[in-house]
Amino acid sequence: MTIPTAFRHSFLELVLLVLCVLLAFIAPGFFTAANALNVLRNVSMQGIIALGMTAVIIAGEIDLSVGSAVAFAGCWTAYITGLLTGPGFGLPAGLAVPVAIVLAAATGCALGGCAGILRTRFGVPSFISTLALMTGLSGAAELITNGFPLTPFPGWYNVIGGGYLLGVPVPALVFVAVFAAMHLVMNNTTFGRAVYAVGGNAEASRLSGIDVRRIKVTVLALTSTFAAMAGIMQSSEIMSGTATTAKGWELDVIAAVIIGGTSLAGGAGTIRGTMVGVIFLGVIINGMTLLNVNEYWQHIVRGALILGAVLINRMQSPRDGADASRERR
Repeated sequence: MTIPTAFRHSFLELVLLVLCVLLAFIAPGFFTAANALNVLRNVSMQGIIALGMTAVIIAGEIDLSVGSAVAFAGCWTAYITGLLTGPGFGLPAGLAVPVAIVLAAATGCALGGCAGILRTRFGVPSFISTLALMTGLSGAAELITNGFPLTPFPGWYNVIGGGYLLGVPVPALVFVAVFAAMHLVMNNTTFGRAVYAVGGNAEASRLSGIDVRRIKVTVLALTSTFAAMAGIMQSSEIMSGTATTAKGWELDVIAAVIIGGTSLAGGAGTIRGTMVGVIFLGVIINGMTLLNVNEYWQHIVRGALILGAVLINRMQSPRDGADASRERR
């Protein structure tokens, strides 16, 4: 079964529009500017990671470590800040915090790059390497904090994750900026086209002169950097480095990417679709919260959304539909 192209490209946007209209009538307080900004704030940090995850999945890989990377980055930022402002170094917070932020982002980039190297040079599937990284980073965050939140940040640090600029949450502005950059890169650069080519057929891409190893390492490093950015913003929002934050974020991120139309088989997907998927998931959660839906039911609904998105994606693709028909025979 093949869905007409024009309808297929705007299907999720139409569903989101219908959902928003419905919630405007049945959910108290949904159709307000304050609630819209609240939804944007809530989805921003996961959304930033989802934009990077889109490139990873399009390239035919997966990253399960992003949730732990968020917690680790927040704890690592807090630890370095406390170390630099402590008796040993005695740096002012205005200098220590930027240094900590840069080191946390660089660490995230290096960890993602290591996962990419394990994949491309040693043949370790990214599912396995990032699963190991997820466990390791979770333990590292606990070791850094010793099980207690670290709170070395100055008051102004809260602006990064909890502040507003012209009435808009700062994380939402960062999310929009990352979206614009990723949309440009994936649609208008040689690198973006190479990511699609590698995900579609890695061997053909290699024979065409594309450095497949570099592409895979780069997208994994980029996503880990985005996860570190989200961890820094979250530590700013809660004003501490806490090892127990961002539990299960990797599943929410992957869910948003899948709902947005990216194929887990690689080679297909859009940054725009992920943006819509992130907002769609955020609106669903926000609507259910306003309607006082039981939290357990919320998990069930999210699971059903993921399954439904996968089924719709298979119907949308002529190739997948043909494969499904052969399987039924």
